Amino acid sequence: MKNLPAIFLFWAGLAAVDCGRAQILTDPIPETSVPTVIVNTTNEPVTPGKFQPTWASLRQYQCPEWFRNAKFGIWACFGPQNVPEDGDWYARNMYVAGSRQNKYHIAHYGTPSQFGFKDVIHLWKAENFDAEKLVALYRKVGAQYFFAMANHHDNFDLYDSKYQPWNSVKVGPHRDIIGDFARAAHEQGLPFGVSVHAAHAWSFYEIAQSADQAGPFAGVPYDGKLTRAGGAGKWWDGLDPQDLYAQTHTPGLNFTNANSIHSQWNWGNGASIPDQAYCDKFYNRTIDLIHKYKPDLIYFDDDALPLWPVSDAGLKIAADFYNFNMRQHTGRLQGVLFGKMLSADEQKCLVRDIERGASNKIEAQPWETDTCIGNWHYDRSLYDKNHYKSAKTVIQMLCDIVSKNGDLLLNIPVRGDGSIDDREKFVLEGIGAWMDMNRECIFDTRPWQIFGEGPASAGAALSAQGFNEGKGKPYTAEDVRFTMKGDILYAILLGIPQNNVQIKSLGTAAGLLPKPIRQITLLGSSKPVQWSQTTEALMITKPETMPNDVAIVFKITP
Repeated sequence: MKNLPAIFLFWAGLAAVDCGRAQILTDPIPETSVPTVIVNTTNEPVTPGKFQPTWASLRQYQCPEWFRNAKFGIWACFGPQNVPEDGDWYARNMYVAGSRQNKYHIAHYGTPSQFGFKDVIHLWKAENFDAEKLVALYRKVGAQYFFAMANHHDNFDLYDSKYQPWNSVKVGPHRDIIGDFARAAHEQGLPFGVSVHAAHAWSFYEIAQSADQAGPFAGVPYDGKLTRAGGAGKWWDGLDPQDLYAQTHTPGLNFTNANSIHSQWNWGNGASIPDQAYCDKFYNRTIDLIHKYKPDLIYFDDDALPLWPVSDAGLKIAADFYNFNMRQHTGRLQGVLFGKMLSADEQKCLVRDIERGASNKIEAQPWETDTCIGNWHYDRSLYDKNHYKSAKTVIQMLCDIVSKNGDLLLNIPVRGDGSIDDREKFVLEGIGAWMDMNRECIFDTRPWQIFGEGPASAGAALSAQGFNEGKGKPYTAEDVRFTMKGDILYAILLGIPQNNVQIKSLGTAAGLLPKPIRQITLLGSSKPVQWSQTTEALMITKPETMPNDVAIVFKITP
C-alpha cells in the first residue's frame, strides 16, 4: 500500500470553499482503477442476485420511475455535531487551533486535550426529538421522500450498529435515531433514505492527533490517539476512542493544515491510505445498516463510491443494496443510490448527485441536487442573522432543477435537542403554501424539449461536485422553466411579472409546439387568461391578481 498507483495523483487544484469544505477541481475517478484493499465479506456476505460488484455489472441499473416522479425530498442532518449549534465539520474544526470553532469550543467546553469530540457526544440528549412530528410536517409541505443522516465524517452511527460501539443507542441520547425516522417515514408513506459519510473519518480526525501550540496545555496531545485504557473511571469506561477516531495510523502529509484534507479527498496528494481493518469495518457497518433498516435510497458523500479507488467496499455495497432491494420488491429494483463526480458510464450505475448546485442543461439520466437552507449542521448564527434560504429561493431552485430532469433534496438541519426552529418552520410553510397551489407542475412531470429561457438560463459552471449555487444571475419573471405531463406544458415564471408576459420559445417561429394551443390557465386562479401567439412569442396579458408572490405557473393545453 506504500507504492500507490499513479491513478491516485490526479488533483488539479482548489476551487470554492462552501460550508467548511473546500472543493477540488477533479475529473471523475476512472472505473479502471484497481483497488488494493479487497474487503472481507465473511461477516456480511453480499446479497446474491442480478448485480455483481463490478462497474460493468452495475451498468444494468435503471432509475425507478417513482424517483423520477418524486422531484422533492427533505433531509434531516441530525447528530452530535449539532449540539454546539456552531455549523459544519465541528468534530474536525474544533481541533484546528485558532479556527472559529476551536475558539468556540475552548470558550464553552475547554481545550480539546481535556474535552474532545467524544465528550460532545456525551452531551447529546436529543430530548425534544419527535421523528413522527418532523416527518409528518415534511410530508405536509410536499416532500415525496425523506432522508436521515446515518453517520457523518465524525464516524458516529445514529442507529443500533452491530459494528460501531460509538452509536446513538449506546452513547448520547440512547435512542435509535435511524429506526425512529424509518418508522415515521413508513407511517407517512414516504420512501426512506439514509446518508452515509463515514468513509472519510480516517482523514477527518487526523488533526485530533495534534496538540495546542501555546497556552497552559501546550504540547498536551488531543484525544485523537486515546485508547480504551485511558477510560478507567471516566464516563466512557469500556469504550475505545479508537473505534470513533480511527487514528492508530501515521497521518497524511500536512495533516495539521486544516485544508490538506480537501486536496486528499480521493486518497491522493499524500493522503494516508485506509487499511484493511478500516475498510472492512466500513463495509460491515453499511451492510448492517442496509439489512436492518431497508432504506429505499442511499446517499454517499463520496466521489463515485465510498473508499474508491482504495477499496472495492463501495462496489460490494452497491451490488448488495441493489440485490437486497430487489428481494424486497419481488424482483423489481426500486432502490436509488447516489454518488458524486460520475463519468458518463458511472451515471448508468448510480444516480448523480450535485452538491449545492444544478446542471445547466437537461440531463439524459435522472439526477439530484442536495442543498440546505443554511449549513448542513445546525448553526445558531444563521438563525440569529436570518440568513436561511427563503421559500422563494427554494421554489425557484426546485423549478429549475425539475425542468432539467432532476430532483431536489433539501436539508433542514435539526437542533441538538431534536427540534427545528421557528424560522425553519416558516420556510417550510412557505414551500407548502406554494406546493398546495402548484404541485401539478412539479410532481410526475418530465422535461420538455428545452428547459427554459431568460437572462438567468446560462447559469454558472459547475465546480467539482457542484457548488455553482447562487453564482448565476438572480431569477426574475423573465426566466421561464418548462415541465410536461402528457400533452400538458407548464410554463413556470420564476418571479412575479410587472408587465405583460412574452415567452419567445412558444412563438410559432420557434417550432417547438407540436400542436396548436387550445387553452391557457393560471394555476391558483379561476380567472380567464388573455393570450395570443405571434411568430416571435406567446403573449400573455398580465393577470390582474397574482395567486402567489413567488413563482406563477401557466398551464398550456394543446
